[in-house]
Amino acid sequence: MQKYWWIYSFIFLAFLACSKPKQSELKIFKYNQASGITSLDPAFAKNQANIWAVSQLFNGLVQLDSNMNIVPCIAKKWNFSEDALTITFILRDDVYFHENELFENKKRVVNAQDFVYSFNRIIDKQTASPGAWIFNGKVAGNEPFKALNDTVFQLNLKEPFAPILGILTMPYCFVVPKEIIDFYGRDFRAHPVGTGAFKFKIWEEGIALVALKNNNYFEQDSKGVLLPYLDGFKVTFNESKKMEYLNFMKGNLDMLSGVDKSFVKEIFTEEATLQKKWQNNIKLYKAPFLNTEYLGINLETNNKWLNQKKFRQALNYCFSKEEMIQYFRNGIGFPAVNGFIPKNLPPNTGNYLNGYNYDIEKAKQLLKEIDYNGDEIVLNTNETYKDIGLYIANQAEKAGVKIKIEVVQPSLLREWMVSGEVDFFRGSWIADYPDAENYLSLFYSKNGAPPNYTRFKNDTFDLYYEQAKKSFDVQEQMNLYTKMDSIIIEEAPVVFLYYDELIRLTHENIFGAKPNAFNNLDLKIVKKK
Repeated sequence: MQKYWWIYSFIFLAFLACSKPKQSELKIFKYNQASGITSLDPAFAKNQANIWAVSQLFNGLVQLDSNMNIVPCIAKKWNFSEDALTITFILRDDVYFHENELFENKKRVVNAQDFVYSFNRIIDKQTASPGAWIFNGKVAGNEPFKALNDTVFQLNLKEPFAPILGILTMPYCFVVPKEIIDFYGRDFRAHPVGTGAFKFKIWEEGIALVALKNNNYFEQDSKGVLLPYLDGFKVTFNESKKMEYLNFMKGNLDMLSGVDKSFVKEIFTEEATLQKKWQNNIKLYKAPFLNTEYLGINLETNNKWLNQKKFRQALNYCFSKEEMIQYFRNGIGFPAVNGFIPKNLPPNTGNYLNGYNYDIEKAKQLLKEIDYNGDEIVLNTNETYKDIGLYIANQAEKAGVKIKIEVVQPSLLREWMVSGEVDFFRGSWIADYPDAENYLSLFYSKNGAPPNYTRFKNDTFDLYYEQAKKSFDVQEQMNLYTKMDSIIIEEAPVVFLYYDELIRLTHENIFGAKPNAFNNLDLKIVKKK
């Protein structure tokens, strides 16, 4: 693809030359997406690469601020009915889709019927959106979405579901225009028209994506200045992490999200801070990332040892999470010693639950109580996490447990986790929305795999889960979440590894690019000096 770069460069320079102000004065934010982008349609925003791009081009009813609070977006305000089954949203009347020849007079205001269409499209089997789960089983079967007039939209639930507002912040819920999709069909993926702070300009797949400032954008900053500040953004798709790193260091990229293992020691100290030589040129952002890494245990296994709670508990005691993070994660991350809910996601804030710390003698005692005879168990993982698996196997051997590591392709491992063909496996869970229910849903017995890969069943846990998802009392909800996480710690259907941490680097002339715990990229508030 690189040999065609001159073609893209010509096109890019041509349209920028027609922009105001002059090209040399334009503030274009540049980042690389090594994994590529598969679609610019919100209905298919299932991975970070797609989500980052789509989030700049579209908006939803509500959004997350930098502290993960749910705040207004196209919806000015909302309220729940007394039975909590209907949410009524009052929409702004000054939000326009990006200008397009298919609109009468090239522009059109967003209305409530657009949300009816957009949400129905997500659950339409013909769309085949991977996001259909966000509404399936949650919304009413008869008229789940309704427009009372142009500025009043209603969402009707099958039963009360407290985390619903968090779900509505997801990119799947961004509004799209029916007439544009009717025209392009599935090719809307490459001809996106949204309401976002930036409007699509060009996408040469595998080479680059460019979007320019939406001069008709509706949001303002706290001083009344219209957003966005940037004139546009450009995404390249260089698969080489080495080239991505070098381009960032040369100033050809404004941001680096995460650092490849090959360059960690060049940039960071042993304490995961910037090396002194970079401190005046680069900004380092670190933040808890809503991702829990774990080893899962299939509780429907025939393995007599994995079926025993004390054996599972012993596995959790037999290695040091702190040491694992220091030597295999270069100090990035937090030991998962407080349960399954990740760090900084309520209720896991401050003094939370006490889980498993390294205690080799405790592990040996538990194994002795069940007369463990040294039988070998197999841990299936992928190549990326092989070193952590070997470390745990070596540490477990000191307690007398024999673990054999088998490396399989990620896609095959996922298939086995879904079908239940694997007993002991490496897993992770990245939050879909900012509510601990999203993590605890992995252990609700009525959920299949995904997300309940461990086939965990506990009547008390299920009772608490069903109470919590219907409760709109925050304190009651947090208490129930804490009780559920306590059960997971006690029953140990997983071996807790670590809560992830975000690393983002920018140059000194970039402001406002600090990530939140979702690793969102919100370019509408970014400045480039």
